[in-house]
Formats: sequence, C-alpha cells, structure tokens
Amino acid sequence: MPADLPRLGLYVHWPFCVAKCPYCDFNSHVRAQIDQPDWRAAYLRALESEAARLDSHGAKRPLASLFFGGGTPSLMEPATTAAIIEAAERLFGFEDGIEITLEANPGSVEAARFTGFRAAGVNRVSLGVQAFDDASLKFLGRAHDAAQARGAIDIAMTTFPRMTFDLIYARPNQSLADWQRELDMALAYGTSHLSLYQLTIEKGTPFFAAHKRGEFVIPDEEEAAALFEMTQARLGEAGLAAYEISNHARPGEESRHNLIYWRSDDYIGIGPGAHGRLTFGGQTFATLRKHKPEDWLAQLNKDGLGVMEETPVSASERLSEMLMMGLRLTEPIPRARFLRIASGPPETVLDQHRVQRLIDGGFVTLDSNGLSSTSEGRQRLNAVLAELLA
Repeated sequence: MPADLPRLGLYVHWPFCVAKCPYCDFNSHVRAQIDQPDWRAAYLRALESEAARLDSHGAKRPLASLFFGGGTPSLMEPATTAAIIEAAERLFGFEDGIEITLEANPGSVEAARFTGFRAAGVNRVSLGVQAFDDASLKFLGRAHDAAQARGAIDIAMTTFPRMTFDLIYARPNQSLADWQRELDMALAYGTSHLSLYQLTIEKGTPFFAAHKRGEFVIPDEEEAAALFEMTQARLGEAGLAAYEISNHARPGEESRHNLIYWRSDDYIGIGPGAHGRLTFGGQTFATLRKHKPEDWLAQLNKDGLGVMEETPVSASERLSEMLMMGLRLTEPIPRARFLRIASGPPETVLDQHRVQRLIDGGFVTLDSNGLSSTSEGRQRLNAVLAELLA
C-alpha cells in the first residue's frame, strides 16, 4: 500500500427493496423482476474499471472493508455476493482481517439465505430490525413482524462471526419506560454492536407529508434528548459504550467500514447512487453514480463506471467533511489527520476564538491528541459544526 494514501474501503449499493419504508430517503427502488445475472455482470465490470483506474494512478491498495448496502442486499443472490467478493479480492487484495458486511432485513426468505451469504465470504451481518413490537413495525412500514425479527437475530448469531442490528427510537408516543424495555430486549441477545437511531422526518418521504398533515406526532426536542441520554447510559452500563453518535460496541467490535467514512479515509462506491471518495495524483475526488438503476446500467455500459459526477474536493471542503464526520466519534480527530487533509494543525486551520468558545461551553476539547467532541457536543453537533465552519 502506498505510504501516503489513506486506507480504502468498498461500498456496493444494491438498490432494490420489497417495499419502500415511509421514513426512508435512501436510493432504493421496488422492481417486480430483477435480472440477477445482468446485475452481477454489471458490478464486476464496475470493479474491473475502478481497479484499472486506481492502478493507472499508482493508487490501488488492498481493501480494509467491503460493505453491501441498500436497499436490501439480502435480496441479492448469494452467488452474486460471492462473485463480487472474489473479484474484489482478486483485483485489489484484502487487508488481513477484512470486514465484509451485508445489510439484511429480517424476513424469513432473507434469513434462509444467511448460510449462503456466509459461504460467499460475508463475515458480518447488519439486520434492520428497527423495533420489537408489531404495532411499531407496522407504523414504520416494515415487511417483517417482531417474531421474524427475533428469529433472524437468532439465525444471524449462529451463522456469522459478527453481527449487529438497528433499532429506531423517538417514535410516536414512545415513553422512556417503553424504550428501556426495548433496549433490555436488545441487550439480552448479547450482541457486541448495536445501532440506535432517532427517528427523523426527512423531506420527500411519505412520513414528511403525513407528519406535516398532523397524522402523527414524534417526541419533542426535550423528550428526544431524554431518550438519547438514557440510551447512552444504559448501553454504557452494559459494556457497549457509544463510539459514535448512534453506534455502540464492545471494544474492538466497532464497524470498521463506517470508520472508513468517519476517519476520512478513501472508499469506492459502486452501484446506483453510490458515493465515493478517492485520492490519487495528490488530489481527492468525489464520485457519484447515476441514481436510477436503469440509468446506472446504461451509463456503465458506456463508460464502465456508471459515474454521474466526479469532482475534485477542495481543501476547505475536505476540512468541512473531516469535521462533520470525525466529530461524530468519541475518539479525537488526530493531529496527523489535520496535517493530511488540511495541511496544518487545528490551531492554524480553525478559528481559535470559536474553538475556545466551544471548549468553554463544554462541547469540544483540543489537546495533544487532537480535536474531539464531548457527549454534550455530539448531542448538539449541528450547532457545533455551524460554529466551527462559520
């Protein structure tokens, strides 16, 4: 691996779902038929092109992580997953102990495929459980029920070396006691990683229109803050301390792929709508693929990449991205990262009067280790970033 280049991850976007969840603003699509061989061939062409491009710039390096996201990647045939993993290893090489994650929904058909995904090389699964009661799952538009969620967790824990699952809180009429019981149910499985997201109402989703019409009410800011604080305390007591705003893990069980993003490393993104950040020739580029599945396939057939945009990322943009991503973590943004991305230490690239105000307010710390956010700062990260980036 070239010494001056950051680590490299690979994100593979599978855009298809059984149904579109009303809160989801991700690039996901429902299709009656999916030509699996055609899609398999498309991903392999994209990988070949990316490997050749990085190689031509002397920037190809082994992959530290591989993540199948979506959409619902568990709708992919295990043979397609296996082909992508084999091609990625052949073309790039794998770092020792590479993490290969696949997102899955807990429906029985997907769960039955877990053995096939494990044989394909997947060593970590991420389950979109979201809730443990049927009424909440119905509200969230999920295609599974609570019994299927519990069954999928059991199968995943016996099939994969590592697993995690998601829950959504701050749902309508959800009390602290309700969330405490749900957290206790989650912790009873003994998993080493949990992702716990606060329900947000995103523009362009069915939930946005329904919420605007007053069809449901979510907890206000004070109630949501209480739920967040209780989450941090309860998970910390259980040994799964927060290492990022919404993610909790036992030491060493953090999501290695997501750390690629949060630590401002490089990642290839292939598949419809996938984003990427790639460094070569002394410059970092942002890549964005065509969003619609059919458009991505058509573009891929033209250029081998399916790229909609590829633009240089300026030094100021890289600094902004580093702060937006890095301050999500409990670990500091190290000084070496400031030097790599912003060509200077935090004392020279940040407004020190603004930094000091945030330090005095108890929102960030700056020391020999680097710049980090406090628990209070992470809970108010948008305001912290607005101050730092003003």
